[in-house]
Amino acid sequence: MARQVSTQRKIVNTAAAWTVGFIIFFPILWMVLTSFKTELDAFAIPPSFLFFDWTIENYATVQERSDYLHHAMNSIIIAGGSTLIAMLIAVPAAWSMAFAPSHRTKDILLWMLSTKMLPPVGVLVPIYLIFRDFGLLDSRSGLIFILCLGNLPIVIWMLFSYFKEIPKDILEAARMDGATIGKELVYVLTPMAVPGIASTLLLNFILAWNEAFWTLNLTTSEAAPLTVFIASYSSPEGLFWAKLSAASTLAIAPILVLGWFSQKQLVRGLTFGAVK
Repeated sequence: MARQVSTQRKIVNTAAAWTVGFIIFFPILWMVLTSFKTELDAFAIPPSFLFFDWTIENYATVQERSDYLHHAMNSIIIAGGSTLIAMLIAVPAAWSMAFAPSHRTKDILLWMLSTKMLPPVGVLVPIYLIFRDFGLLDSRSGLIFILCLGNLPIVIWMLFSYFKEIPKDILEAARMDGATIGKELVYVLTPMAVPGIASTLLLNFILAWNEAFWTLNLTTSEAAPLTVFIASYSSPEGLFWAKLSAASTLAIAPILVLGWFSQKQLVRGLTFGAVK
């Protein structure tokens, strides 16, 4: 029998959820509002929330000064390419550890996760030298490679946890019917794990889209994504808050739209296997 929840408890829980959500979202809201201010209003003390002279001049200036579409296309190609390659590697890797485990599986998973414990700056010099010697500096292929390797441990861990929730009996039945490993992955395992794979793909894409350390250190102009586009508005002369906010708003707009339309699939994936 389901536990009855009082109306007062529902109101309190709803109000608390909206409050926490607003606190988390407020910095983004403030950034968007600042993008419509003049530089003078952006530095005003006390700050004005809604009552200021609204302007779109910052967006026009950003577009004139920088090629937004060029940086956006680089972000799409780099984030999409690294995500696709990571998924192609992670699906069979996670399958092998979930359904054909050995006594060293836990050690391998821990070893992969340990690679995320090292600060990226610790390996910046050797990676920079490798990129320089192989001609990968300021190239999309170089960034796709490094972001794929950087996010691969997280992708494998997530897929491994999703695959463990799938009954082994179904895969064994497919093998008895003559399914090869390839067909088992493509026609049996993947369709059953679509929510988990979709949420993993989306989160990996967001991580690659937001990556700033490697993009700022390994690119200059040709392969520069939107993170470099944002950083270009921080100069020794000072910070132009209104223009920086406009550039940041343009940079997060595509990923916000993607997250908005994918939120249902993302929630399904994050709760995959939670309810039996």
